[in-house]
Amino acid sequence: MSRTLYMECGSGISGDMVVAALLDLGADEKVLRDTLDSLHVSGHRIEISRVSKNGLDACDFRVILDEEHENHDHDMAYLHGHGDGIHEPVHGHNHSHEHTHGHDNEHNHGETAAHSHTHEHRNLTDILSIIGDSAMTEAAKKCAVHIFEILAQAEAKAHGVPVEEVHFHEVGAVDSIIDIAATAVCLDNLGIEEVIIPVLNEGSGYIRCQHGMIPVPVPAVSAIVQAYALTLHMTGIEGELVTPTGAAIAAAVRTSEKLPDKFTIQRTGTGAGKRSYERPSLLRAMLIESREIEEDCIYKLETNIDDCTGEALGYVMQRLLEAGARDVHYMPVFMKKNRPAYQLNVICSEKDVEKMEEIIFMETTTIGIRRQKMERSVLKRETKEIETSLGKAGIKICRLPSRTRIYPEYESVAQLSRKTGLSWQEVYELVGREARDRVQ
Repeated sequence: MSRTLYMECGSGISGDMVVAALLDLGADEKVLRDTLDSLHVSGHRIEISRVSKNGLDACDFRVILDEEHENHDHDMAYLHGHGDGIHEPVHGHNHSHEHTHGHDNEHNHGETAAHSHTHEHRNLTDILSIIGDSAMTEAAKKCAVHIFEILAQAEAKAHGVPVEEVHFHEVGAVDSIIDIAATAVCLDNLGIEEVIIPVLNEGSGYIRCQHGMIPVPVPAVSAIVQAYALTLHMTGIEGELVTPTGAAIAAAVRTSEKLPDKFTIQRTGTGAGKRSYERPSLLRAMLIESREIEEDCIYKLETNIDDCTGEALGYVMQRLLEAGARDVHYMPVFMKKNRPAYQLNVICSEKDVEKMEEIIFMETTTIGIRRQKMERSVLKRETKEIETSLGKAGIKICRLPSRTRIYPEYESVAQLSRKTGLSWQEVYELVGREARDRVQ
């Protein structure tokens, strides 16, 4: 069964919040650390711990930067334009406070002429090379590359330059590279296949960046939301809840914005953010399983044919199935003047109606087709291949709220029957029995 992740972004989304939530959900910390070590990005160390937000226990993922790479965007007064920007950070300059690298430092918040440091400016090619040379799996690399490409395109649009000319501190920053790579590694490690993100809660007002005060959502976030049709909800909270990295992650991994009406929660992970706003900075990630019978609509096409040969009808059935018909069948009927005939029935999706009708008109003698839109209920199902004592076999798994049904695929059973000399029924029963023992 596919692993479905629901990300509840009630307090926005940022890179570090996502990584922390996925770690809390069960992603392997050792795998993550070993993979991040292979990135060959210096100037930082990783700290993973537990924190309390409004009395709620959460995982905290920190990229702690060294003096050369540090910036101080945890200074809330400075971020919102209070003060002259030439001052010490609120929490001092040691590493015991909550760093805000990951709620993120994309805008170089907090860096001024008075206390700026040397930062590496990387372009997209540099970053893709770092990812390509790492020990990340191919799936994780693909995910990380996609996130960075989305972020690069957004920054290019915000600054009005081609993507290949973007040399941006934001994406080149050490902690942004780590957050995005870590997100991809954790998603791959958890085996996530579907990600549901209904809405991103965003703040309002203005926030300071190296170019001055800019409106929330910041330009890169606005560009990503527009390009990928993400749904924003403006909360009225003064501050930046959705960071460019967070928006890019959501755009890259989201497969749906609609939750099933009924579902069970298999596991929950909570990731902590670093800034302090009116609501606790938390992102919840849940592994969920749908508990509903899916409802959808199909079309039934039917026509009565009394002057077409059996050979022609057999051929039209083959053509209809090859063209994507869900089902095709005939029923014997008697028509006017007591003529024996056949009623042709075709089940198909709405998008295939025109194509099916064209085949029927072309290959049969009918001059009219009845069309009916029908609602149906279908079980959640998946197909997979398993190894049995007779060899590999395909199975179909249908899940009900109270039980799971398993059906061996016909072609696999037939192939194994020919291979082993056992009857089709014997192979069917053996494959079904072994499949039930292995599938939860």
